[in-house]
Amino acid sequence: MEVLMPFATAVITGLIAFAGTVYTGKKQHDITVEEVRTELELVKKDIQMLEKSVSKHNGVIERMFKVENSIDLLDEKMKVANHRIEDLEKIKEV
Repeated sequence: MEVLMPFATAVITGLIAFAGTVYTGKKQHDITVEEVRTELELVKKDIQMLEKSVSKHNGVIERMFKVENSIDLLDEKMKVANHRIEDLEKIKEV
């Protein structure tokens, strides 16, 4: 019986330690999972904000492309008008 008592004490102590370790690991896992979920929500919000910014940026790019095309067209019309004026000035000189 004297031999079994230290062995039983060791087994009981080991089981209590094991249960404590399992419990602590489970609690820490739950905390970690909650933190990850919170971070995921923040990342999703950041992505949505970035998508809105990109959408705005793309709208500006499209408008600037149209403006640049309009400027090119106006430049071409101005060149044509200048040539007509030069032609009229030459006719007037003659």
